[in-house]
This record gives sequence, structure tokens and C-alpha cells, in this order.
Amino acid sequence: MAEEEMIILTAREAAEYLRVSLYTLRRMESDGSLIPFRTPGGHRRYSLRMLNEYLEQSRLSSRRRRSGSESRVK
Repeated sequence: MAEEEMIILTAREAAEYLRVSLYTLRRMESDGSLIPFRTPGGHRRYSLRMLNEYLEQSRLSSRRRRSGSESRVK
């Protein structure tokens, strides 16, 4: 896990990792889902840990939505 915290990705790399477009990555940032680090030059950087936490939260919320819709169908 400590290794995961040390891996920093560019915006393009983060978008590829999440399998989203750069536009979607920026939307995720603007809605507060992800908060990137900024380099002194203003470039966005994302830790692998942050991206994995986002993915886990997404999985959990989609499971909750699915289980809620299944209970309404019955």
C-alpha cells in the first residue's frame, strides 16, 4: 500500500487509468469527486491511491443503487 501512495500520475495517465476522457476527469474534479495535487507550474497530478479510493467508492455506490432498484422491482 505504501508503494501505491508514492505513485503519481499526470491528468492524461489518470484518465487512462480510470478509462475516462480528460473532459470527464475535469468534471470529476469540479464536482469534488477528485482533488488533484498541483505542481508549482499548475499541472494536475493524481495519486494512484486517490484514484483507487474513487473507484472503490464508485463501486460501492453503484451496488447500493442496484440493490435499491432490485428491491423496488420485486
